[in-house]
Amino acid sequence: MSPAPVRFHDPGADAHDVTASVLVRCPRCARLARLERRTGAPDVQGRTRPEHRVVCRSCGLCRKPHAWPELWLRTRTRRGEIWAYDLEHLDLLRRFVAADLRERAPWYEHGRKMTYVARLPAWIKSARHRAEVLRAIDRLRASVTAR
Repeated sequence: MSPAPVRFHDPGADAHDVTASVLVRCPRCARLARLERRTGAPDVQGRTRPEHRVVCRSCGLCRKPHAWPELWLRTRTRRGEIWAYDLEHLDLLRRFVAADLRERAPWYEHGRKMTYVARLPAWIKSARHRAEVLRAIDRLRASVTAR
């Protein structure tokens, strides 16, 4: 009897669900830092806009970025680029790629047709490239945990 397939059920997350804190390369020392999103002060019309700031534990940098910093969890493969915002996002990607059976709710159940995993490129979804993609994901995870 063959072992039970590894299952993945799409949680319905989109890109905005995983961007509260992003792992980036520090603009000052080029080490691991965080780009944090916080709710800013209300403007004249009473609307609050998110504020971003880079926080680096290595050099002590804590300021608003002038430009979007480079993502820390980003690597190239023969097929294309793999990236993630943080370890939770990387774990979601790994669970999806490693799964033999990928399930998702019908689009009419939650009102959104295109979740994060539904928007992934076809080469990442392909079982033929599973081993290569999983190796790249493991390299990305090691780059964070080794620090």
